Amino acid sequence: MDIYDFKNALLIGFFMAFMIGPVFFMLIQTSILKGARAAIAFDLGVILGDICFILIGYYGSRSLLEKIKDDPRLFFIGGLVLIIYGLITYFDRENKKQALESAKSIEVPIVENNYLKLFVKGFFLNFINIGVLAFWLGTVLVIGPALKMNQNAIFWYFATIILGYFVTDLFKILLAKQLKSKMTPAVIYKVKRIMGIILIVCGIYLMLMGFIPKEKINEFLN
Repeated sequence: MDIYDFKNALLIGFFMAFMIGPVFFMLIQTSILKGARAAIAFDLGVILGDICFILIGYYGSRSLLEKIKDDPRLFFIGGLVLIIYGLITYFDRENKKQALESAKSIEVPIVENNYLKLFVKGFFLNFINIGVLAFWLGTVLVIGPALKMNQNAIFWYFATIILGYFVTDLFKILLAKQLKSKMTPAVIYKVKRIMGIILIVCGIYLMLMGFIPKEKINEFLN
């Protein structure tokens, strides 16, 4: 995996950590109510859910990826999945008032520290989110062929994404109180729309990768 892929994977992990949803708020709440260790236990469960989705996306579509790994239509499909997910995020009908209510709805005080319970809660809260599966499926469909189906390169690419995601979450845990005070309805609404735009742009970029050599795209961006 070259430095370009490494930076790209880290950026994906960073942006994923700021996707507004139940996991985002639950992580902040857990850090405030139970402390950093409890929040980390919860976050590790979330990450296990992501790893399961990656494995499902990779092994569930491996035969398809092997057959059409050089077919530009695969990049088109992967990019389309991300664009659709981005549009759903951007045009979410949840208004500012509902966004605040959803944030408050997860403010459930926890009486005692049970790291295993928090780990399991993080796993299932992430695993039942079909949007996360759609995101990982789109990413797998594009990254696999882009890395020539090299298992070692694919492993390190997704490991880097998870690393970037986890490190960013650690900062969120440490800054939980400050983040919570800034998560007003207006901010939640704006962040969700921004993340939708980012996903749409990434989807368009992936589509272009199927028809334009990476070198040409890099020359254009530079």
